[in-house]
Amino acid sequence: METAKVTATESALKLINYLKTQHGELMFYQSGGCCDGSSPMCFPDGELIIGDGDILLGEIGGCPFYIAAQQYKYWQHTQLIIDVAAGPGGSDFSLEGPDGERFITRSRLFANMN
Repeated sequence: METAKVTATESALKLINYLKTQHGELMFYQSGGCCDGSSPMCFPDGELIIGDGDILLGEIGGCPFYIAAQQYKYWQHTQLIIDVAAGPGGSDFSLEGPDGERFITRSRLFANMN
């Protein structure tokens, strides 16, 4: 059985479901840094243009989750666990919860990745 490369906590799934009621279908993109840090970005589906240099890592809450191929080279042995943190996300462009909750990435290394 293949291990998912991206998963979501129960808190993240609840926030995804809430945001779907507000914005419709969603998509995620794992940001690689710069002004927004290394955080998962949530957008209404289709708002971010996915290019040839992006990889579909998997799905969380029925939403596609992408990462840049260049960044994936560094994270390929890591499972991304999408969670929620309180407070505003700062300088990112991601959708937030009604009280400013934002998505964050936790991770764990794989000993053996299928």
